[in-house]
Amino acid sequence: MKSFKYSTAKDATAAVRTASANPTAKFLAGGTNLIDLMKEYVERPSELVDLTNLNLSQIRATSSGVSLGALAKNADTANHPLIRQNYPLLSMAILAGASPQLRNMATNGGNLMQRTRCQYFYDTAMPCNKREAGSGCGALEGLNRIHAILGYSDQCVATYPGDMANALYALEAVVRVRGTNGRDRTIPIQDFHRLPGDNPSKDNNLEHGELIIAIEIPKNNFAAKSYYLKVRDRASYAFALVAVAAALETRGNNIKRARIVLGGVAHKPWRSTEAERLLIGKPATQETFEAAAEAALRDAKPLQHNGYKVELGKRAIVLALQRAMSGEVA
Repeated sequence: MKSFKYSTAKDATAAVRTASANPTAKFLAGGTNLIDLMKEYVERPSELVDLTNLNLSQIRATSSGVSLGALAKNADTANHPLIRQNYPLLSMAILAGASPQLRNMATNGGNLMQRTRCQYFYDTAMPCNKREAGSGCGALEGLNRIHAILGYSDQCVATYPGDMANALYALEAVVRVRGTNGRDRTIPIQDFHRLPGDNPSKDNNLEHGELIIAIEIPKNNFAAKSYYLKVRDRASYAFALVAVAAALETRGNNIKRARIVLGGVAHKPWRSTEAERLLIGKPATQETFEAAAEAALRDAKPLQHNGYKVELGKRAIVLALQRAMSGEVA
């Protein structure tokens, strides 16, 4: 690990001021991803700005929904009565991630900021455009079993590893950010993360020094019929091969509104508006769900070793929709 300067922030504005003054500074919250990357010399910040003293851990109801403090722990968020009752999809997604020990440390803001677990990104002896621009993408023609089938470029085929964000995309959350000018701005969650394009080193649309303050989720009618399905190589402490955040609002047996977001298939959570449109107004049947699954994966372009993700994704969508419709809880 490279040596670094360490400082603590007294408030959010001071944290932003300190980090924005140093182009290689990083914020430190739970540290469950950043510290690992620093140990591997993948991340080499010259300064860490500790956020743990900031008053950003509240989870509270608002007139429009709920606000999740950026420093609230994942475990506290998943188990909070407001979340379990009104946003069970988010609770299920968080509890599907990592391990109890990590969920007790990881923060909501940090969860959104986590970086890919692509083995080429972590191995500094291998080429990776995300880690070192212009070095190439080792996974493009290499071992790419866990990599993207949607939205990738010839610069990067890595996938976003998180679970919480998949649910937040389905719930149409908004990320509140303290800007470098000292004022807050909001980013719709679907615009927070980026596809790789020709600049895969930039994972999201935050400017350097900007700080996530809170995640705001609007009220919805998905609580009774939502489900998070995560398919992985082992039952815990593993990242998704394919994940599905599914939510339905129905009138009788007909679908009034729908949300389908895939994880493990792209550089960011992949919301399929095509599949959602196909579901609206249709009966909640096996045939309808299969048609939606076909629509969601229609544009998939598998790599040499991950073609299985296409069929796996379709089956996972159908199963997640069936479980959402039944009101099953993961």
